[in-house]
Amino acid sequence: MSSNTAPARRTGGRSAAVLTSIKNALEELVEERGRERVTIPMVAERAGVNPTSIYRRWGDLPTMINDIATYRLNGSRPIPDTGDLRTDLTGWASEIIEHYRKPVHAALLRGGAASAGEGESDCLRNRRAEAALLVQRAGAASPVTSDEVIDHLVAPIVYRAIFLPWTLTDETVPALVEHLFRD
Repeated sequence: MSSNTAPARRTGGRSAAVLTSIKNALEELVEERGRERVTIPMVAERAGVNPTSIYRRWGDLPTMINDIATYRLNGSRPIPDTGDLRTDLTGWASEIIEHYRKPVHAALLRGGAASAGEGESDCLRNRRAEAALLVQRAGAASPVTSDEVIDHLVAPIVYRAIFLPWTLTDETVPALVEHLFRD
């Protein structure tokens, strides 16, 4: 090995790989057994880590579920930007519905909502920031506010994902967006 050759760096490093392994393990176990039957030691074993690593990062299972419930729908993904607010909201809401149509993601959402307590969950905080960005891009002429987007678009999707998952159909988003833009 020459003195000029540096060891190859891993993208994200070991901690990123461990975090991904834990998140994947939790999702697999929730899908296989249901959220109520999952424990931190089970997740640790599946992920190949020590349970103390999980407890150190999250403290308890509800906190971990709340964090992971928002992982796949993270803020670093591109948000639609076509120049038309209605089109952007339709694309954005369709992505949210597609995510929560997967039973494991709906189960994690239920667990995350249950662990959020009286504070705002990471999931809501992230969706609120995305809604604000979409409305801000539309400018002062926007016919809706970010709070209206949350109340009339995101809230019905989350409600359905938690309580009526079979109602998340391809027709859901166009109907909700149409209702949002009614005079």
